[in-house]
Amino acid sequence: MEAKLLAVLLSWTVNLSSYPHPGVAPEIIYKPRQFFVDTACQGNQKCKAAAWYNDKNIIYLDDRLIGHTDANTRSVVVHELVHYLQDLSGEYEVMDCGLYAKREREAYSVQRQYLNKIAGQFVAIYMNYPPCQVHAN
Repeated sequence: MEAKLLAVLLSWTVNLSSYPHPGVAPEIIYKPRQFFVDTACQGNQKCKAAAWYNDKNIIYLDDRLIGHTDANTRSVVVHELVHYLQDLSGEYEVMDCGLYAKREREAYSVQRQYLNKIAGQFVAIYMNYPPCQVHAN
């Protein structure tokens, strides 16, 4: 993803969330679909994840998204940028299943706001995330 577009998306994410601007964007790395099946979805072959934030300043995007800059792709990046900002906030350092769900709801909410307000699309986004995954940082 182009650095300029990532900077713009980070600014919008900050604007739509309650988090301060960190001054630096996370790294974006493209990976094949199997990476998401193995990592984000813990082996579930029906995995539909196209992006994942690793809580270590890296957002992974499905390599099928290389070169895509449409509103839906940008909204996926915004969702992961919310997780980046959440991580930096320290609010989710001690993760439990309740906080995991709250974290996802917040990211989906900002993603939906982005599509509704910024991209000019009204979209109903239904949360669809794997069962509680509590990772040690």
